[in-house]
Amino acid sequence: MLAVAMVVVLGAIMSILDVTVVNVAINDLAKEFETPLSTIQWVATGYTLALATVIPITGWAAARFGTKRLYIISIVLFVLGSMLAGLAWSAESLIAFRVLQGLGGGMIMPAGMTILTQAAGPQRVGQVMSVVGIPMLLGPILGPILGGYLVDDVSWRWIFFINLPIGIIALVMAVRILKPDAPKRGERLDVLGLLLLSPGLATLIYGLAKGAEMKDFTKPEGLVPTLIGAVLVIAFVFRALKAANPLIDLRLLKRKSVAAASGTMLLFMAAFMGAMLLMPLYYQTVRGESALASGLLLAPQGLGAMITMPIGGRLTDKMGPGRVVLVGLVVVVLSMGGFASLLAADTSYWVLGGTLFVMGLGMGMTMMPTMAAAIQTLVHDEVPRASTMLNIIQQVSASIGTAMISVLLANQLSSNLGGGGSSVGSAEAVPPEVMKKIAGPMADAFQHTYWYAAAALLLAFLPALLLPRKKPDTPATDAPMPMH
Repeated sequence: MLAVAMVVVLGAIMSILDVTVVNVAINDLAKEFETPLSTIQWVATGYTLALATVIPITGWAAARFGTKRLYIISIVLFVLGSMLAGLAWSAESLIAFRVLQGLGGGMIMPAGMTILTQAAGPQRVGQVMSVVGIPMLLGPILGPILGGYLVDDVSWRWIFFINLPIGIIALVMAVRILKPDAPKRGERLDVLGLLLLSPGLATLIYGLAKGAEMKDFTKPEGLVPTLIGAVLVIAFVFRALKAANPLIDLRLLKRKSVAAASGTMLLFMAAFMGAMLLMPLYYQTVRGESALASGLLLAPQGLGAMITMPIGGRLTDKMGPGRVVLVGLVVVVLSMGGFASLLAADTSYWVLGGTLFVMGLGMGMTMMPTMAAAIQTLVHDEVPRASTMLNIIQQVSASIGTAMISVLLANQLSSNLGGGGSSVGSAEAVPPEVMKKIAGPMADAFQHTYWYAAAALLLAFLPALLLPRKKPDTPATDAPMPMH
């Protein structure tokens, strides 16, 4: 079990770290290729859109080709994309290779989750989810540290080349350790569903990102793609509820545990991922810290999550996810309330680090037990579809959350600084005498935005109250995949 978990975690670390590592390097890439930020931003956006496009097909592909084969293909695509991105000669070539990376990266997480949960069976899903969750939590914290070091002291090319040794090790381990599962040759692809959902998700996420970039969701550049994407996704929902073999089986939501977990995941990820945007920005814009220092200052959150994640996994398997998730949500809300009350231009780093640590403790008891709640009651063949659905929910809700919080923060900065706040970059770029005057109002803007995030997070309690509060029963038709 540990060997299988290692294979999946290696793949997950690559795909998740890659997002945050690249974000740190955007400014340097713009200088390297003498390209405006609006163009080079597609290095990040293109990867995200490729993820959104390919995730919906993962459930079908896992059944059609087998999860082992799919997982190997996804790692090969990701490593190939990483190698080519590291060799890129222009902004356009880099963006194209990042899209190739995203096509592989989008399949790594859902395929890996499927392999682990099918191998574990329902009685150990909580522990398995806590293993998968480690890279998901550490990625946003270790990414800026690693990215800052590689960009400052090595070369921007190594933010991509770093994936090669990890990917090769993951590939060799996957070939040797994972047991092949029998593909279903008769599994038909829901072509109409794919034509609705993949472009729908990509267009929706693009529209939200564009609206957030312009600090206004009503402008046509952001509003039109958002509406088109929403219409396509809604059309897919109607199609999926009627189709005999839909791309994503939304009928799984008829089960109380799956519906409650999906609702909790949607609301929690939107609020939490939006809030995750605030602290690194605060450190850089208000306190004048570098990207590398900001990453190090965020480390307490990862430490807190590492402590509670395995504990939360075991408790989920013993007593059901309901109680564990509710405790975790309370801790995260209290932490956000702490930032909303304490954040100022001169707040002690010890206080901020302590609050981040407590937030990490809550995070470790929330996200993965919620995913376990959705999967515990499913039989073997339903797991790929469910893990694909949960990964889509994560992508969309994180995009909604970061877009909404970035706009709320920009509006608050603009209000506090008399209209010019939304364009403030780093404290280093502002003359010291000016920074002295605006640091307080800027910190107040971050403080107020945390109140919005905390209020949004309270909504997650509604579906979380419906999560199962007892140890899961083994489904009669469950047939865990053999390990060796």
